[in-house]
Amino acid sequence: MVFISGKTSWLAFILGIFIGFFSIFILLHIIIINPKTEEPLIYAWKRVNDLNLMGKLPRTHQPGSSKVRDDLSRKVRILCWIMTGPSNLDTKAIHLKYSWTRHCNVVLFMSSTTNDSFPTIGLDTKEGRDQLYWKTIRAFHYIHKNYIDEADWFFKADDDTYVVVENLRWVLSNYTTDQPVYFGKRFKPFAKQGYMSGGAGYVLSKEALNRFVEGFRTGVCQHTTPVEDVALGQCMEKMGVIAGDARDTEKRETFHLFPPKNHLTKHFDNSFWYGSYSFYPIVETHRHAWINHL
Repeated sequence: MVFISGKTSWLAFILGIFIGFFSIFILLHIIIINPKTEEPLIYAWKRVNDLNLMGKLPRTHQPGSSKVRDDLSRKVRILCWIMTGPSNLDTKAIHLKYSWTRHCNVVLFMSSTTNDSFPTIGLDTKEGRDQLYWKTIRAFHYIHKNYIDEADWFFKADDDTYVVVENLRWVLSNYTTDQPVYFGKRFKPFAKQGYMSGGAGYVLSKEALNRFVEGFRTGVCQHTTPVEDVALGQCMEKMGVIAGDARDTEKRETFHLFPPKNHLTKHFDNSFWYGSYSFYPIVETHRHAWINHL
């Protein structure tokens, strides 16, 4: 009996070792040799072939998650149009497509040529800095013709700009869209009331957009220079559109031309051109920024 009991214990021991090694083998096979085939959505956007996966993500605005935000989204409707080009779609514009532009009521990507898959709206222009104002003119005319009733404010941004749209709505909520006004990072040369920097983005009221289009229809405004922001500012002034003050209650800028790190960590010396161009005194603060040119 002792012999039989010992033999049984020995067999049980051997069997336990075998089962243990087999279980470890199966576990390692699952983890190392045969990993999950579905890549997490947060990484999959990096591969062009998987960009459609981003469509599975919910839009940032979730109904009922914030009453103030949702009310502003309905009352302050913003159309965002992004100036881009064919070579920037997969390197710059794609990041805007799947980030802050999802907060806009309407978003349009404007390029020199049409791209149905991205998609972009072709403006039938060439590429290059000398084409910036032509792009702007044609983009605003296209929007005026096709989207004038779908938004109250019309925001133009480059494809390397970041915007907190909720904060933009908050600023614009103090105004009505029938006022001839536009906002941005205000510079002071080249026009009596100054002009808005193109790099920081600028936003036109519906009445401002109406007057811009009317200016070209009547010949008051023309393509006189490829410098987009200066030319648009001069047209706005001729058409009686006010260069608005978008600073907050503590006189701090809300549109910014440079990357965040510049505004947060650097001191703008008086010899630097930025100070002489800025319409308002530069307030160097490390706490407030909602539109940044990356």
